[in-house]
Amino acid sequence: MGFVAGTGLGNRLKKEISGDILLDAFSRGRYATDASIYQMMPLGVVVPKTVEDIQAAIAAARDEGLPVLARGGGTSQCGQTVNNALVIDNSKYFNGLIDLDVEGQRCLVRPGIVLDELNRLLKPHGLWFPVDVSTSSRATIGGMTGNNSCGSRSIRYGTMRDNVHSIEGLLADGQTAAFGAFHRSDVQDGLVDHPLAKQLLNLGAEHAEEISRRFPNLMRRVGGYNIDALVPMNMPNNLSHLLVGSEGTLAYSTAIELKLSPLPRNKTLGVCHFGSFYHAMDATQHLVKLAPQAVELVDATMINLAKDIPMFRATVDQFIQGEPDALLLVEFAEESPEESLRKLAELETLMGDLGFSWTGSGKSWGGVVRAEDPAFQSAIWEVRKSGLNIMMSMKEEGKPVSFVEDCAVPLEDLADYTARLTDIFTKHGTTGTWYAHASVGCLHVRPILNMKTEQGAKTMRAIAEEAFEMVREYKGSHSGEHGDGIVRSEFHEPMFGSKMVEAFREVKQLFDPETTFNPGKIVDPPKMDDRSLFRFPPDYRKSDHAPALDWSEWPGGAGGFQGAIEMCNNNGACRKLSGGVMCPSFRVTRNERDLTRGRANTLRLALSGQLGPDAMTSDDMAETMKLCVSCKGCKRECPTGVDMARMKIEVLAARAKAKGLSLHDKLVGYLPRYAPMTSKFPWLANLRNTVPGLAKLMEGPTGFAADRKLPAWRSDRFENDEVAKPETVQAVLFADTFNRYFEPENLRATTKVLKAAGIGLEVAAPKDGGRPLCCGRTFLAVGLVEEARAEAQRLLDALYPYAEKGIPIVGLEPSCLLTLRDEIPALLPGEKSAAVAAKAKMLEEYLTDLADQNALSLPLKSPAPTVKLHGHCHQKAFGVVSSIQRILQLLPDTKVETIETSCCGMAGSFGYKKETQDISKKMAELSLLPAVRDSGPDTVVVADGTSCRHQIFDGSGKDAIHVARLLEMALDD
Repeated sequence: MGFVAGTGLGNRLKKEISGDILLDAFSRGRYATDASIYQMMPLGVVVPKTVEDIQAAIAAARDEGLPVLARGGGTSQCGQTVNNALVIDNSKYFNGLIDLDVEGQRCLVRPGIVLDELNRLLKPHGLWFPVDVSTSSRATIGGMTGNNSCGSRSIRYGTMRDNVHSIEGLLADGQTAAFGAFHRSDVQDGLVDHPLAKQLLNLGAEHAEEISRRFPNLMRRVGGYNIDALVPMNMPNNLSHLLVGSEGTLAYSTAIELKLSPLPRNKTLGVCHFGSFYHAMDATQHLVKLAPQAVELVDATMINLAKDIPMFRATVDQFIQGEPDALLLVEFAEESPEESLRKLAELETLMGDLGFSWTGSGKSWGGVVRAEDPAFQSAIWEVRKSGLNIMMSMKEEGKPVSFVEDCAVPLEDLADYTARLTDIFTKHGTTGTWYAHASVGCLHVRPILNMKTEQGAKTMRAIAEEAFEMVREYKGSHSGEHGDGIVRSEFHEPMFGSKMVEAFREVKQLFDPETTFNPGKIVDPPKMDDRSLFRFPPDYRKSDHAPALDWSEWPGGAGGFQGAIEMCNNNGACRKLSGGVMCPSFRVTRNERDLTRGRANTLRLALSGQLGPDAMTSDDMAETMKLCVSCKGCKRECPTGVDMARMKIEVLAARAKAKGLSLHDKLVGYLPRYAPMTSKFPWLANLRNTVPGLAKLMEGPTGFAADRKLPAWRSDRFENDEVAKPETVQAVLFADTFNRYFEPENLRATTKVLKAAGIGLEVAAPKDGGRPLCCGRTFLAVGLVEEARAEAQRLLDALYPYAEKGIPIVGLEPSCLLTLRDEIPALLPGEKSAAVAAKAKMLEEYLTDLADQNALSLPLKSPAPTVKLHGHCHQKAFGVVSSIQRILQLLPDTKVETIETSCCGMAGSFGYKKETQDISKKMAELSLLPAVRDSGPDTVVVADGTSCRHQIFDGSGKDAIHVARLLEMALDD
């Protein structure tokens, strides 16, 4: 069910709301899931800019008898943020810092502000908001409030409830209300004007005894409503604490007042290794006596999976010793560095006292790896924070499923609890993965189940019932952090008793008698195993789409393509707004559509037939993919490996086959074919750039933006015979199309540098002696997969003889050379492509390899006082930037700075296209261009990507050069 633009509700929303209104099936589908196993199609989506927008949306929904769902980052793991409702997304606009009281250590924020963004604003004042959830790069404060989030350091700072002072909100009937601390006597005496205060406090008094008897005595109890905040002994009573953890079912928060803390300093980290998981859990109760601010678990499964993920491999190798069955990350942050180091020494002593040593064996083996360097600590914590996504990176139909994930038990029972829960998993034919908050007895555990099957659903319920019964036996909580949602709400009666469940209903009735806000959560929920609510319901269709590339590495329909898409677990790591690369278009637009997760969800719905026939080739799908710049940031930074750049090729191929190509696409795609002839008449090809008005005249038919100069064709193109054949070939140069015809000086610089290094270099040439070699990337960029495959075959035929002999293949253009390691093996899987991929090296990689072998001899001088380095997206995706940094470190008397950037925004033809040039420029302005403009006159900017260099020049007027030219400048003749 949904609404189209012509309906009364749609018209009303568009008339009354200044924000975005999304009513089409594609947009609604992107909001149908969160990080849980559930999917519920929204009725429409409102993206508000103001409180008035939210009031108008709630009023319109109320008048139509429709439910409303507040949403932030959409990363809930229990189904809290999915519903057949009008979704109101706070994250795009409604996300400001309203007020900051530094002295009072308080701030007032809009619910859509992301935790990391808030902490960036607080850091200059020496403050932070300490509920440090692992999803801090995308978790909004509103979502954290609705969920009563906790984080790794709750042992010191408490839960969200402990750090919220007050909340301003809207009730379902449209009233505004302030929820904060009240004295009962003031309420009873009528001194407090609040629509619900008296009734709520009376309810707390009425149920005080039952609350004391039935609520688990644990910090990590986040199930049900926090009606213990209403009892007489909790004075003054803070009504905002009732809204914390209410999952948007009671009121709509419009402003949240937070308690801030001083930034922790002098942090040290001890990585405690254990040969036995059980003994790691048993040791936790002793380690917490040292008063650390965090004790976090990482199990062997997570360690092994992290080793297979490129962005984590180096870090894991650095902090893991031997083959531990479990790790405990124990962090201290004391007043002085000496005190923190003393605590770390005490930790080492305590581990010895508990019987663990590096020389021990079996359960006695273990010890502490010290992490004192802040950068090293941060890298280790990044692995831990990515625990969920690391666990979800399994390439099989079964995945770790969240439903008993964050039960909490007393620390003294933790080891027995984990052992017994493991036995339950074994009984039901599965295993579990463990990580997270050992310090407070709340471990994240996910049994591996196939949720596409009826048996998977039955096993989930059986495990849940047995696990929750055991938790009650330990007087624990079945929900210790991630809330109730659909997964756990139905289990409140056995956990809290029928009287408490009725009290929860009374609270809901007081706030929301018409059940407007997020129905079916906490009270009157559906069954947790209702498969009609699953992301993979009983009628989920396995696609018979014939993919253009090889996806056999994954299971599922469409030759594995559908399985690769389903790797997206909606945890939202791609929503981060700084650090790394992905997702550059989202960082500009803040639209769910322009996001790896949004695109993956759209593809999954399309392939499974949920968006109607021909969805893959529709205009809506084209719009979904339009702003994907194929940066490959997701390939490296999405721990579940969702490679949207490669997936976009499938969409482009399907659309090209169904609808053909525009002139713009033909000009881009066929560049390698017409380049040899065009380069003979460069003056003619360059007329568009030089004749006034011609670019504007050609803008319509060609699609190239008139105010962008296209790369200039050169008369001195690079020729293969410029490099004499050596007696012994030590490396082969792949001269790509862009450097050959547009910037031949880069290839010439490379030959000069390698000659100075004494390397016997040969230029790769086609076997038939025909036109120069090309990787085929331009064809892939417009969906001409067969033409790309033909180019790839020519390239493999030319390069395989070198690879077979172990000769490195050296290239300059990242997007071209790295195609040999990525797309070509998917175009032409087999021995040849694998061999060539293994030997394909960027120039800087080749030089660092020589340096590592003590075989690099380059006489270098300083080319400039300062060098600023911008890494190409594909270099970042393949971990190549570190090689450039290492080579630049060889330059004497030269300061090297790496610019922290996402995509430059040019991205091949993306920045030249009329309809995407504005987004391209905004991407560049996020960090790259300001950093370049801030460069001094003696600073040289290095950028290996052709597109990057053009974007830098167009946006700043400063020239950027390839690292080959910088090295040429540095040669000491």
